[in-house]
Amino acid sequence: MNRDSLDGVVSYLAEEGLKVVTAESCTAGLIASTLAEPPGCGAWLDAAFVTYSEEAKIDCLEVDEAIIDTYGLTSEEVARDMAEGALALAHANLGIATTGVAGPSAGNGEEPVGTVCIAWSFKTADGIHTFTEKLKFDGSRNEIREEATVYALENIERQHHKLRTVAGQEVTEE
Repeated sequence: MNRDSLDGVVSYLAEEGLKVVTAESCTAGLIASTLAEPPGCGAWLDAAFVTYSEEAKIDCLEVDEAIIDTYGLTSEEVARDMAEGALALAHANLGIATTGVAGPSAGNGEEPVGTVCIAWSFKTADGIHTFTEKLKFDGSRNEIREEATVYALENIERQHHKLRTVAGQEVTEE
């Protein structure tokens, strides 16, 4: 992610009073690491979970095993559970989660390489509002991880505006 884009993201987070917790699988901490690059990152970054395995998702984030069994690890439903689970454990008001297949092979074969599901969960006065997307990125393993990271961060503002439109809510400050 280039510095100008990152500066725009962290400025938006700071202006809007958004504090992030991440729950990352296929990006393996890259979102949190990127958010930690600028000085003063404690203003917008609260915590980060890297839950690569199925067991870690269940044990650390309380992802519902039945959801994994029904929809698979690479699903919007699992991304939603990850983001909401991380948000419940942190002092944040925005949870961002990624789960997917970075490659080089499809692993269990449930989804093709490059498939990534991202969730953005916002804590508001009336509860949690989560938006998810299933995407397909191309490239090497690390290119897919980077593309997913950039997409997750660059779309915070769009998801936040969607929250305001759909829920008519302001995010609560922690």
